[in-house]
Amino acid sequence: MIVRKLQDAEKTDRKIVSEGWDSTRLCLKSDNMGFSFHITTIFRGAELPLHYQNHLESVYCVSGEGSIEDLATGEIHEITPGVIYLLDKHDKHILRATQEMKMACVFNPPLNGKEVHDASGAYPLDADEVSGK
Repeated sequence: MIVRKLQDAEKTDRKIVSEGWDSTRLCLKSDNMGFSFHITTIFRGAELPLHYQNHLESVYCVSGEGSIEDLATGEIHEITPGVIYLLDKHDKHILRATQEMKMACVFNPPLNGKEVHDASGAYPLDADEVSGK
C-alpha cells in the first residue's frame, strides 16, 4: 500500500513548476499502477496550448473557472468545479484559466515525474515506451 499526503509531496521534487501551471505528481510510473495521478494548479490568466500526442488524460476540476477549446472543432467548453474532460483522442486543445483552477489529472501511460510540455504541447515518452519495452 502506498499512502502520500499532497501537502508533503508539494515540498519535494514531485512538485513541478512551469509557465502558467504547477503539478504535484502523487502517483508515477515507478509506483507500478499503470497510470499517473497529479494535482495541477492552472494559474489565473494562463492560456496553455496542449496536445498530448503520447498520452491519454482525464481531468477533473476541483476548484476555479476556465475553459477548454477543442482545436479540431472550435468548440469551447466551460470548466467549473465538478466538470471532467477526457482527452480520449489525443485532442489538440487550449486550456484557459479565468480564475486559478485546481485540477485532478490522470495520465496513461504514466509519467515518470519530471516531464514538462515540449514545443508541441505534449509530454515526451520515456525511452522504454519509445522502444516498446
